[in-house]
Amino acid sequence: MNTKALRQKILDLAIHGKLVPQDPNDEPASVLLERIRDEKERLIKEGKIKRPKKTKTTSDKPHYENVPFEVPSSWAWTTVGEISQSILYGVSESAKSRGTYRLLRITDIQDNTVNWNTVPFTDYEDERAEAYLLEYGDILFARTGATVGKSYLVNNLQEKAIYASYLIRVKTSHYVLPEFVKYFFESGFYWEQVLGNSVGIGQPNVNGTILSNLELPIPPIMEQKRIVKELGKWLSIIDKIEESKGRLQKVISLAKSKVLDLAIHGKLVPQYPTDEPATELLKRINPKAEITSDNGHYQKLPEGWCETQLGDIFNHNTGKALNSSNTEGTLKDYLTTSNVYWNSFDFSVIKKMLFKESELNKCQITKGDLLVCEGGDIGRAAIWDYDYDICIQNHLHRLRPKVNGICVSFYYYVLYYLKINNMIGGKGIGLLGLSSNALHKLHVPFPPLNEQHRIVAKIEEIFAQLDAIDASL
Repeated sequence: MNTKALRQKILDLAIHGKLVPQDPNDEPASVLLERIRDEKERLIKEGKIKRPKKTKTTSDKPHYENVPFEVPSSWAWTTVGEISQSILYGVSESAKSRGTYRLLRITDIQDNTVNWNTVPFTDYEDERAEAYLLEYGDILFARTGATVGKSYLVNNLQEKAIYASYLIRVKTSHYVLPEFVKYFFESGFYWEQVLGNSVGIGQPNVNGTILSNLELPIPPIMEQKRIVKELGKWLSIIDKIEESKGRLQKVISLAKSKVLDLAIHGKLVPQYPTDEPATELLKRINPKAEITSDNGHYQKLPEGWCETQLGDIFNHNTGKALNSSNTEGTLKDYLTTSNVYWNSFDFSVIKKMLFKESELNKCQITKGDLLVCEGGDIGRAAIWDYDYDICIQNHLHRLRPKVNGICVSFYYYVLYYLKINNMIGGKGIGLLGLSSNALHKLHVPFPPLNEQHRIVAKIEEIFAQLDAIDASL
């Protein structure tokens, strides 16, 4: 079940006036907007709020002439600015471990919640702080960066708090439910406007004027209450579904880990006495290989298995350091670590470079090679299963079987097991780094060749079933 799409569909129904029935006895939203304008004028005269700068408004007509979409006749189109008492940037103050006020920042808002115990403090003059004090029902809006447009409805206040400068506070009119506006701030129509109006390259920004001009449909106050209640019910159900989905996905991940654990310890498929012992194959591959039959890194091994080093069964090379100094050679496509995922590749951006003939033997890969990444996701691996040759850069390791017939897929799953169990990158039996020497010396189990293939077939059968369950969630 695509819960994100379901959530958006329900929010979409809500802001189109299709989630709850209309009541002809409700006071129309056009009258509501008049009340809001009167309230604003009173507050301005009393000096409690400032008159906002002139923005797009609907004060001289009950409906927009060109509305984004049709809404019920009792509703009205308006803007965020028109239904708000104030739209105010936060303060530019430093966070402190102690102070007079909590200082709420963008980073303190995660998944529509705030852990107020971890929000830092700041000192601020009481007279100036009064304008920025947060109250229940305030809506905070992230105005810049990767989280631009993210919003938070203030609740659960336990101490006096103000908010930082990268946030904008929307304080709605008393005639509008802030919960309804917050739900609007999660709708697809809202996000279309935010993303379409953000400015800046690399660091998107939405200022107070843009926020004030965002269009929204407003229902009568009684319908707002019905919508908020109905949305709360449905979104709570979706939250429970997502929670259950998350738990099941964790179970699937643990099941995969257990399957791999059984596999590399010889407990996933039966051993056949007719299989050639692994030691015999290993002697043919590399007579000088270090062979361990028991009490190695993998504890007691099944009959017919042994333990060896990865470099004893694979030839190893690292790709070419990327530079543009070559003025002649063969123009070749090449892969970087950003192209390589777990047993899959991203071909959306493939770069080219000149490679000398002497370099090609070292960094060109062919079908059946096992690639291993170093860097940010140390140990990530994939099998090159394509019929054309390509080169690799120096943060990719190429493992090529020393003889035909070694089951490369088995060693892909060995690396996968080591990675998800934090055994690559300095823990357990793994690597302190991912140098060529460290990768060469990585201890791995070595089953009989036929059993390697049986293990891979069983892993892929079980993983396919688990992936099908995951895809259906």
